[in-house]
Amino acid sequence: MANEYPMRINKFLAHKGLSTRKEADVLIAKGLVIINGKKAVLGQKVAETDSVEVRGKKRTYRYIAFNKPEGVVTHTPQFGEKSALESANLSGVFPVGRLDKRSSGLLILTDDARVTDRLLNPKFVHEKEYRVAAREKLPSHFTERLERGVNIEGYKTRECKVAIQSEKTFTITLTEGKKHQIRRMCSALGVDIASLERIRIMNIKLAGLKVREHRELTGAELAEFLRALGLS
Repeated sequence: MANEYPMRINKFLAHKGLSTRKEADVLIAKGLVIINGKKAVLGQKVAETDSVEVRGKKRTYRYIAFNKPEGVVTHTPQFGEKSALESANLSGVFPVGRLDKRSSGLLILTDDARVTDRLLNPKFVHEKEYRVAAREKLPSHFTERLERGVNIEGYKTRECKVAIQSEKTFTITLTEGKKHQIRRMCSALGVDIASLERIRIMNIKLAGLKVREHRELTGAELAEFLRALGLS
């Protein structure tokens, strides 16, 4: 981090989790960002030893857990499709990441743009857990082969955790999120997926949340989630 200084003030505020870069520019234009006792200007750079203060009322964000049903798209519905927000009957928030149309389960909805990079950027490692049902009996050594990483079209997946539930079902915990990763990993091992449900993102669990239901994240659960993202 030290070798990145001097750093533009909007990048500094984004890195500290105080705003997005776009939001930082607005705060600076309003005179709410103070560097060494003086109002910051757009494009200004700060040194590591500079004192930076953001004045004004702290913004309140919304964080929501939603159980997306199968057949609903996360973003950009087409040809009569329904989006996650339409299914949840919510507005003013957006889904963080994607869950493909054929899959169901946990989506995080928020109006806090800072969460997107902290949760999805590959340089940050966060667990996501899925419950998977195969169409046929799982092959021998399935757990070991998945856990050590699978070559999917030239990319070897990171090591993961697998727990067999029955001869056709298992849970898998990933720390990355390549497009259709679990389906592609299973396909590479000759396994056809019948259903795929995300049941956990970091400390946020789907348990108890019915399909199409949502709940606000609050209290200790939210505090732990934000702390793990470096946003508390």
